[in-house]
Amino acid sequence: MQYSDPAYPIIPFDTSVSLHNVAGVILTFNYLLFLFGNLFSTNRQFYKVRIKGMYSRIKKQFVYYVFGMFKGEKAPFPINRERKFNPLQKTTYVFAMFIGLPVIFITGWALLYPEFIIERVFGGSGIFMTDILHVVVAFLLSIFMIIHIYFATIGPSPASNFKGIVNGWHETHD
Repeated sequence: MQYSDPAYPIIPFDTSVSLHNVAGVILTFNYLLFLFGNLFSTNRQFYKVRIKGMYSRIKKQFVYYVFGMFKGEKAPFPINRERKFNPLQKTTYVFAMFIGLPVIFITGWALLYPEFIIERVFGGSGIFMTDILHVVVAFLLSIFMIIHIYFATIGPSPASNFKGIVNGWHETHD
């Protein structure tokens, strides 16, 4: 929708708005399944973040991703049955799933029903502020998705980690 050009429409703008709205409704319900599935299953344990020592764990994983894996070093936080995510993954997933997506859904539904938006926010238009927040968080989640897809290609084979993206579990050899 951001790059729609009426002179050269790949998809007409009104159609893209409708598709966007339908996708938002479907994703909202899908997210609610994720949320309730994690609230009422043991999978929620994988999203608990330990604050103490978090910076050093994230830094260690980041250094591994930037240098270590290209030198053939072992992962500092190998994935196993007790550890579904390394510290960097866990932090980004918690941001994406428990902060970013709720903001996207709340702002998206608010934009779908603008009569519920506060008229003025910090002296500016409430609709404009809601839209800016929606677009900025969507941009950040898009970057997350691109990085996610890239990291899926760095497994033993270019496609080996895509199964884990779909089913939520990384294949281990322990």
